[in-house]
Amino acid sequence: MPNPSRLRAAALTATAVTLSALMAGCGGGSQEDDEHLSQQKLSWKECPAPSEAEGGGAAPSPLPDGDEWQCATMKAPLDYDDPEGDTIDLALIRTESSGAADRRIGSLIFNFGGPGGSGVTTLPAFGQDYAKLRTRYDLVSFDPRGVGRSAPVECLDDKQLDTYFQQDATPDDAAERTELVDNTEKFNAACEKNSKKVIPHVPTTDAARDMDLMRQVLGDDKLYYFGISYGTELGGVYAHLFPKRVGRAVFDAVVDPTQTPEQGSLGQAEGFQLALDNFAEDCVSKVEDCPIGDTADDVKSRIARLLKDLDRKPIPGIFPRELTETAATGGIAQALYSKDFWEYLTEGLEQAYDGDGRVLMVLSDSLNGRNENGQYSNITAANVAINCADDKPRYDSAYVESKLPEFRKASPLFGDFLAWSMLSCTDWAVAGAADHPDVSAPGAPPILVIGNTGDPATPYEGAGRMAEALGKGVGVELTYKGQGHGAYDSNDKCVRNAVDGYLLDGKVPAAGTVCP
Repeated sequence: MPNPSRLRAAALTATAVTLSALMAGCGGGSQEDDEHLSQQKLSWKECPAPSEAEGGGAAPSPLPDGDEWQCATMKAPLDYDDPEGDTIDLALIRTESSGAADRRIGSLIFNFGGPGGSGVTTLPAFGQDYAKLRTRYDLVSFDPRGVGRSAPVECLDDKQLDTYFQQDATPDDAAERTELVDNTEKFNAACEKNSKKVIPHVPTTDAARDMDLMRQVLGDDKLYYFGISYGTELGGVYAHLFPKRVGRAVFDAVVDPTQTPEQGSLGQAEGFQLALDNFAEDCVSKVEDCPIGDTADDVKSRIARLLKDLDRKPIPGIFPRELTETAATGGIAQALYSKDFWEYLTEGLEQAYDGDGRVLMVLSDSLNGRNENGQYSNITAANVAINCADDKPRYDSAYVESKLPEFRKASPLFGDFLAWSMLSCTDWAVAGAADHPDVSAPGAPPILVIGNTGDPATPYEGAGRMAEALGKGVGVELTYKGQGHGAYDSNDKCVRNAVDGYLLDGKVPAAGTVCP
C-alpha cells in the first residue's frame, strides 16, 4: 500500500465535490551551458481538460477577474547525464501577474507535493488563494517528470488498480503476507514493463534540474518558489544544487530531510495518531453530542473495532467494491489531512457503523487518485517511482515484521498500515539514490520554513530539522499552531502576512516566529 503522504491538495477539492453530492443524496549539473533547451520559447495556449493521468475532469475555469489559465510544454533532457540525447515534454500552467508591469517580480513556481501530484490541475483549484501573490508574480506550476502529462509513469490499468487497492495491506498471517509481497512485486514489474525508459530518470534531483531549466526559460535570474509537503524536499534539493540561484522561497508542510524512509514512516504514524487524537477530542468537546463516541478514548476504540470487523468482513462501499479495512484506514487518513474534512470523517464513521461504507470509500478513492468514473490518475505510480528512485534503503517482510511493535506503539491505528507500506520499493528495478536528501545550501538567501504543530503527514519537528539542514542564515523557521497538512491555506492571518510580506516585499520574519 503506497504511503499516504503522497496526497496532493487537489485531491481534497475533488473529495469535497463528491462528498457533497453523496451527502445530498445520502546532483549539481547546470543547464546554463545548454543553449538549445535554455533558450527555447514556450507557446502558451488555452489549457485542455486534464488527462486521465492528471486526474481527469474539466478544463480550468477562468479566475474571478476573468483572466484565463494558459498551458505550455517545455522540453527537458530525459537523462541529464546525456543532455544532447532524448528529451521529454514537461506540462506547465500559468496565470500572468494581475498587477502593474513595473511591480512584477517574476514567476512564482509552485509544487504542491506528493511526490506524484499534478501541479497543472492543483494550481487552478487553489489559484484564488494566491491572489495577493499574483499582484507581483506570474503564478506557475507544472507536472514533474513522471507525473500527469510529463512523461507519466504507467503501471497497472484502472481495473487492476481496483483489485490492487482491495488487497489487505496489513497482513495477519503468512498467507496474507505472501499475497501482499506478491502484489507489490506485480505492481513494480508492471511499472518496469510499461515505463522502463522513464523510471531511471525521475529522482528529485532531476526534477530540481528541471526547475532550474524552467527558471531560465521563464526569463528569471533567480528562482521564486513555493513548495508544499514533498515540494519542500524538492525545494531543498534545488537549494543544495543551485544555492546562488534561489530568490525567495517558502517551504510549507515540511518534509524532514534527515530521516530515512523507515524513520519517515514511523514519524507519520505518530503524526496521524496525533491528528486522530485531536479529531476525537474535537468531536467530544462540541456542545452537541459526538455521534461516534462519548469520550475521546471511546471514539478511538470504536474506530479500532470497526477496522477489526472490516478485516473479517467488509461492508458495501461504492458498488461493486466493498469497504475493506485497508480502504477504511486510507479514508480516515485522508480526512485527517484537513480539519475541514473532520465533519466528513464523523459522517463516514457514523454511516460505517450502520453498514454503509460509501463516505469512507470516497475518501479512500481520493487518497488513491480514483475519480467517480473509475479512472485513476497516475499519482500512485509516480509516487512509487519517485520515492524508489530517491530512497536507497530496501526493506523486506521479515524486517517489517520485526518493526511492527515499534510502529504499533507509535500508532495503534496506523502503525501496521505505515510499516507495511515500506515494502513498496523492495523489488524496484532502479537503485535508490541515498538514505535521505542533501539540502545543505551554503550561500543561499533566507528560505522561510513553516511547520504546523498538528500536521499528520509532515510532523512539526521536520520543519526545525529542515531549517537546520539548510544551514545557518538560510533556514528561517516559523511555527503555526494549527491542525491539518500545511499552514498557508489555513487562512491564518499571521501566517499569510508573514509569507506575503516575504514573497512580495522581501521582509524575512524573525526566526522562531509563532502563529497565532
